[in-house]
Amino acid sequence: MRHAWRPLRSLVLLAACGSILGGFGTVRAAGVAALTVTVSGIKPGGVIPRAFAYCVPAKQGHVTSGPNRSPAIKWSKGPAGTASYAIIMDDPDAPTVFDTANKEGQIVPADLKRGDFYHWVLVDVPPSVTGLPEGAESTGHGGKPVGPTKYGLRGANSVGDFGRPGTKGPTGGYDGPCPPWNDAIPHHYHFGVYAVDVRSLGLSGGFTIPDALRAMQGHVLAKGEVVGVYTLNPDVAKTLGIK
Repeated sequence: MRHAWRPLRSLVLLAACGSILGGFGTVRAAGVAALTVTVSGIKPGGVIPRAFAYCVPAKQGHVTSGPNRSPAIKWSKGPAGTASYAIIMDDPDAPTVFDTANKEGQIVPADLKRGDFYHWVLVDVPPSVTGLPEGAESTGHGGKPVGPTKYGLRGANSVGDFGRPGTKGPTGGYDGPCPPWNDAIPHHYHFGVYAVDVRSLGLSGGFTIPDALRAMQGHVLAKGEVVGVYTLNPDVAKTLGIK
């Protein structure tokens, strides 16, 4: 680590949410070609713009709701045999224990065991599509349904796991970073794009990122990713040069 709905409560519930960072990067693995992935407006290793964040810093209450717009993302064309693409965004730095998250006078320790928070999963993207415009998967707060969209098949992110008030069922689409404001470490976000050799992964309903990864097993022809960082902790922000 995966808003107009009672902001203070929601920000606490989203303690695990990570940040987004974009830029330009590739991932290489044995037998798998590389895709070049670009996230608009973000330099390699740079900090995610607040326009793409679920939470942003605030003078009172530490944080407040952010614009939560999905960033524009582009990738190079997959190799011969590419039948579709999949987009996955994951934060592996989410706390596994929330006892100290967002609590005054306490800190989420750097050595705390971390886990995954899933922010975005879109599969069955047609092979003719090699990019999504800004706002394609989120333009603000509020629940986004899972299921077919003009760009592909939208799965569930981790936000719904926190019981978003007023939302029934899984929460789909993109939801940006909202790490604990007292976390001792910055969160790293992985924007991954996969070229696969099947037009459909056969998924439906509120499928998750682990579901998508299992379905892609043995079908990935190429992949690429961009990794970035985000923090709401002002002390950590200083070390990253964030004002």
